[in-house]
Amino acid sequence: MDLLTAVGGSGRPLVLVHGLMGRGSTWSRQLPWLTRWGRVHVYDAPWHRGRDVPDDQPVSTERFVADLADAVASLGEPAIMIGHSMGGLHSWCLAAARPELVEAVVVEDMAPDFRGRTTGPWEPWVHALPVEFGAEEQVYAEFGPVAGRYFLEAFDRTATGWRLHGHPGRWIEIAAEWGTRDYWEQWRAVDVPALLIEAGNSVTPPGQMAEMARVGRRTTYVQVPGAGHLVHDDAPGKYRDAVETFLTTFTRGA
Repeated sequence: MDLLTAVGGSGRPLVLVHGLMGRGSTWSRQLPWLTRWGRVHVYDAPWHRGRDVPDDQPVSTERFVADLADAVASLGEPAIMIGHSMGGLHSWCLAAARPELVEAVVVEDMAPDFRGRTTGPWEPWVHALPVEFGAEEQVYAEFGPVAGRYFLEAFDRTATGWRLHGHPGRWIEIAAEWGTRDYWEQWRAVDVPALLIEAGNSVTPPGQMAEMARVGRRTTYVQVPGAGHLVHDDAPGKYRDAVETFLTTFTRGA
């Protein structure tokens, strides 16, 4: 299967990498302006490609990064990686492991060290999600207005509703790994320009993204007061301003 989907634009490649429980289709509101800055591709990570897509491999960050590397290598030139949450983590790990594939990295609301933070409080809610929602209103009632719109775009569309595009047990495994290790070594190895965007109402441990900026080699840090974890949808103007300002340092708009 093709790991990347081209969605418009021309010039150097930009690869958009979603977060946990997301999907490449959730970037729709950012495409009209991002496609001014290059040839944009969206990516679906393993265990997020559709509920009926089998994948029996063990969950690991290394598996995700290897899959992302294969996708980016198919472009034939280094890409600007734009990642939300889990996608930001995998993008900077790719920049550390395969620097020849990455020109720059945008990391939105993700930090290197979640050790000791278990998925326990989150697991019952994820397991209780219905496999399929029969109406848009049910999705908004479950997730709220911002995340509800996001998940309507992520879920598998069926003849009868919107079905989870993966399995909750796998999603929990992915998050649980972050509680057992840290990724500071990978972050310190990143040697390309990086933009860190932290939500005012962040899910990250306090102070970690600011510390990433302090120890990073070529790093810009922006905090967006009042924004939730989905900064690009919750505060789209501020997100766009931060990303476009960053992109002007090494590429040109149309």
